[in-house]
Amino acid sequence: MTLMTIGDFARAAGLTPKALRLYDDLGLLCPAEVDPHSGYRRYAPAQLERARLVATLRILGMPLLRIKNVVNGSNAAAAREIEAYWRQIEADTATRRGIVTTLVHQLRNEAHEMTTATRTLHSEHGSSHRQGRRDAQQDALLVTTGLIAVADGFGDRDDVAAAALAAFAESGLAGAISEIAADVSAALPELPASGTTLTAVAFTGGTAQVTHIGDGRVWLVRDGEVRQVTHDHTVVAALIEAGELTADEARAHEHRNLLNRALAPGVVADEIVLDLHEGDRLVLTTDGVHSHIDDLGRLLTLDGTPQEVADAVATAVAEAGEPDNHTIVVVDLGRAA
Repeated sequence: MTLMTIGDFARAAGLTPKALRLYDDLGLLCPAEVDPHSGYRRYAPAQLERARLVATLRILGMPLLRIKNVVNGSNAAAAREIEAYWRQIEADTATRRGIVTTLVHQLRNEAHEMTTATRTLHSEHGSSHRQGRRDAQQDALLVTTGLIAVADGFGDRDDVAAAALAAFAESGLAGAISEIAADVSAALPELPASGTTLTAVAFTGGTAQVTHIGDGRVWLVRDGEVRQVTHDHTVVAALIEAGELTADEARAHEHRNLLNRALAPGVVADEIVLDLHEGDRLVLTTDGVHSHIDDLGRLLTLDGTPQEVADAVATAVAEAGEPDNHTIVVVDLGRAA
């Protein structure tokens, strides 16, 4: 029997070697052979089905110890275990929804009026927008004095992202997502097979209003520290934040880009308000950037103009093979002239 190296097996299973070592330690997926001298693991091709099942169950958020009951039982027993797990998830979610409703109501009743800063900061922009190794460019970007935005389209059509940004810019911004989703859908008859993310920042005085749907990202660089402002609307991101999936497991998983929110009628966008400081740097990226650079934080804190930083990030993506469309917008904020 021809065995596979841990690297080849990981790629075939949609996992990483680190995840496979974790599953071995827990007895979920033991290698077919371990070299007694080097400790190097080798796997049988017949183990791929079990590996993919473990990876899928992790995407569902199932704890590793509970996965043992699934993979070690019969198919019928596994099906019953998965159904029981998901019924509990649905019950827990319904309970949490009630808690959220009560908490939000309480906080809104206790909220004090916020004072909006009236100072205006000067902004300097830089951007990069490349097709990468894809057959078509489905990313879109918008850069103006008062509004920057990126969108990442998917599906058969290549014009959805650009159409969404154009409609968003024309909408007057307030409540724009709920207004434009239906309009974009009506204007693009094939939209059910296509779609887009949308991440935008509108500047008003000394504040930034972030509107976000999907897996684009907004980053805030302040005093040399980088903070991700937005949360990815993907299945794996939610599981990572809940501590139910490791970042290493998610990095190579075949469903790592599975969105749970995109521009569609009825979608609710995340709305975030940022108070800006002189010297802040705001960065927008599509997932073709942040999915392929491990040291993005170092690049975003580089000294240089916004265009120099955008070019440095684009170069890093190209060196990583640029498998996807990739867009970055960098905005440096300083004292108004």
